[in-house]
Amino acid sequence: MRTAFDALGPWMEPSLGPEDTADDAQASAAGHRRYRAVFISDLHLGTPGCQAVALLDFLKHHPSDHLYLVGDIVDGWQLRRKWFWPQAHNDVVQKLLRRARKGCRVVFVPGNHDEFARAFVGHSFGGIEVRADAVHTTADGRSLWVTHGDHFDGVIQCAKWLAYLGDNLYEFTLKLNRHLNTLRARVGLPYWSLSAYLKGKVKKALNYVTDFEVAVAAEARRRGHDGVVCGHIHRAEMREIGGTLYCNDGDWVESHTALVEHMDGRLELLQWPASPVANIPQAEAEAAVVL
Repeated sequence: MRTAFDALGPWMEPSLGPEDTADDAQASAAGHRRYRAVFISDLHLGTPGCQAVALLDFLKHHPSDHLYLVGDIVDGWQLRRKWFWPQAHNDVVQKLLRRARKGCRVVFVPGNHDEFARAFVGHSFGGIEVRADAVHTTADGRSLWVTHGDHFDGVIQCAKWLAYLGDNLYEFTLKLNRHLNTLRARVGLPYWSLSAYLKGKVKKALNYVTDFEVAVAAEARRRGHDGVVCGHIHRAEMREIGGTLYCNDGDWVESHTALVEHMDGRLELLQWPASPVANIPQAEAEAAVVL
């Protein structure tokens, strides 16, 4: 429990500063487009795999009226094993707090890795609302159920020890992946995800993803919503399943993806570069799927 409160510590800091207004002025001067809503999940703050610098750059370029944190924002599982909290991770938390202070509605829906925060559902930290789940209505009238999605993971629900084992193996794969991509960068090759490659080659993993997507979409449909926004499986996707819109906003460990809603209600899945690149137009930096 101590780890949980340590992780929540920065969320409770009310520190104000000139950066609150400086961020807005800088974004306006740069001509960044404003979005109605941004959905991000699976940041895994507190782990070496978290791409905090790329995330900060993304948030800087994507101001919004609503910001949904769709679970696994802080990785309590890893923090319990070993404390890891560099300045960049604290900067992400402060950035989220500044968003809330400047009038953006920020909603945090805890996932399985930050399940300690579920004890605070109904409360607010620094203007950030903690909710078990949420409903977002788009500008064009569509009702989207917002949930992390771990409740539809049979491994999490029925064999949590296996989930912990899988988490350790995933961390090992990410560590190996970092070394591999360091070598690739030295010879001029682009970033390549080993874990994504392995998931794509293992039939059971593909079946698990498909079953998860169908189950989440079916529950959203049963609740009377037009669609669902979730995370959990680290696989960005946007498609119709049985007449229900399924949106997974991906993660900030490997894919660096987010779901955004434009002012007209149009939804778009964006992928941000792994590292901030100076002087690159936003349209060239993003790979987008629109629906």
